[in-house]
Amino acid sequence: MELNEQVGLRLRQLREERGLSLSALARRSGTGKATLSELEAGRRNPTLETLYALTTALGVPLSAALTDSGGTPYGTPAPGTSPGAGGAPGGGPAGISGQAVTAVLTERFEDGAAVTDVFRIRIRGGAVQESAAHIPGTQEHLVVLTGTAVVGDPAAPVTAGPGAHAHWTADGPHLYSAPHGDVEAVLFVRSPLAAPRTP
Repeated sequence: MELNEQVGLRLRQLREERGLSLSALARRSGTGKATLSELEAGRRNPTLETLYALTTALGVPLSAALTDSGGTPYGTPAPGTSPGAGGAPGGGPAGISGQAVTAVLTERFEDGAAVTDVFRIRIRGGAVQESAAHIPGTQEHLVVLTGTAVVGDPAAPVTAGPGAHAHWTADGPHLYSAPHGDVEAVLFVRSPLAAPRTP
């Protein structure tokens, strides 16, 4: 099964678990109803921005749409099998791209109070991505591997070079940019667990 089909099925499952209609989720997330229908049917490739809008409206971390019911990232080969189509180069989990960022979920850890997602990300040189607020209480930590990233609160962004760390609250608007060329980094996103939202 391709990544878009896996993500589509998972989005529909998450929506139905919360008792939301297609129209209600489209309205809450600011996503067109036709777009959401195509995503759930696996006929459209999701963008990072759209997935974040949908998962935020559902009250769940991004990884909820990128993992199976056991918490394994889509695209990760089962033990003893070879990598399938849709995975990242080298056979890892598949990536989701946005305006400036491509993110590959490498791990999801849940401790009962929060979910911590670990992403390997690339910020494309010269591009800027402005992210909308995530679920309340979400925190992001970025460790830069190579390049120089400008990230965080758009009103007071932080610059971080190789080996440096940046941290910001992600339940408000925040940005990612790479003004001097591509940035490779590891992003940790910690999101509090919340009760499912009702219609």
